[in-house]
Amino acid sequence: MCLMMAAAPMALAQTPSPKPATPASAPADKLLAGPDASGTLSPGQASYTIGITFGEQMRHADIADQIDLDAVTRGMKDGLAGKKTTAADQQQINAYVRTARLRAAARNEAASKEFLAKNAHEKGVITTASGLEYKVIEPGDPKAPAVMPSDEVSVQYRGTLLDGTEFDSSYARGVPITFKVNGVIPGWQEALALMKPGAKWLVFVPPELAYGPNGQGSIPGGSLLKFDVQLLSVKPSGAPPTAPAAPVAPSAPVAPTPKAAPKSN
Repeated sequence: MCLMMAAAPMALAQTPSPKPATPASAPADKLLAGPDASGTLSPGQASYTIGITFGEQMRHADIADQIDLDAVTRGMKDGLAGKKTTAADQQQINAYVRTARLRAAARNEAASKEFLAKNAHEKGVITTASGLEYKVIEPGDPKAPAVMPSDEVSVQYRGTLLDGTEFDSSYARGVPITFKVNGVIPGWQEALALMKPGAKWLVFVPPELAYGPNGQGSIPGGSLLKFDVQLLSVKPSGAPPTAPAAPVAPSAPVAPTPKAAPKSN
């Protein structure tokens, strides 16, 4: 919960003074430019990157909509001038972040329930007993045996949040991902057990079958996850992999690296 505090030491270490090194009129492309020939960032470029890093941390902490940028600027200037926070300050800000994240997770969970309730009535959408929803785009090989928890599968997928933000995709990496079925989030485990090699599905994973109220990395707490999934092949334990039902051209990337959903607090 010390996400906010992590940015401050970096800013103090890398920014020599509160005076901006780059004029306010400098074009954006100058700020966004990379290191020079020697590999060194200018003070303006470094300062901009520090700002981006801080913004990312606030977004990942689910409190981006509760940040007063004017107050942040005043605080940074005071910090650069030598003002220090106390242990009590740090405890208070950590408590603030925890509370803000819980509120954001509650909002996300409510939005997830509302979406799933409507989506369940869409043509072709199937809802399981657990609350998982999916739509079959291509059924795959009907003669293939059922996928078991200990099987190893190879898939292509793209994962997005409810607002359409892509958080992971094997297509972006240009290669499929291979993993044990029982090594991923519960929603994926359930979906894969119902799929056949060559199948393409749209899968809608409720937060309780994904990462719950805590979230994971760039995935905010309480988030519903949407996936475009293609099951390429299945390798039963101790057996060679089955051939993909159809060749799949690498496309785009970064699917949630298979991890079990963290336990809720």
